[in-house]
Amino acid sequence: MIVGAVDISRAVAGLSLFAMLLASTGAHAQACQEDFRKLTEKRMAGIEALNNLGKAGKGKMDPESACPAAKRLVAVETEMMNYITKNKEWCNIPDNVADGFKEARAKTQGFASQACAAAAKMKEMRDQAAAGGGGMMAPPKLPAGPL
Repeated sequence: MIVGAVDISRAVAGLSLFAMLLASTGAHAQACQEDFRKLTEKRMAGIEALNNLGKAGKGKMDPESACPAAKRLVAVETEMMNYITKNKEWCNIPDNVADGFKEARAKTQGFASQACAAAAKMKEMRDQAAAGGGGMMAPPKLPAGPL
């Protein structure tokens, strides 16, 4: 089973709007902007890692490779979501940006769940095959030589 590549366009749209809003606000926004820049760089590195897996697979991803990369991306996005939630008022983060990020994070979590479920299924099938053909008995050997 192969899992499709992650689209980074959803990642950039809301974040660039947020960056512009931060640039236009007061002095305390400097700290918000710096924190958010660091988180965004980590997130984009995770998205790039998944996209590279997709490119290597010519548009398809091996779930066993995608699962850990997707889990790392979910962890970074969770960190970002916590930051947005905690600092929404202080950093003047608009509701539509926070809501858009929540949606993007939910999509990433869904992707990670699918990739990890497919990876687990692949491992189970491989383990069954190694243990004797997935529960099927080998055909009996026919006698050799003259009868």
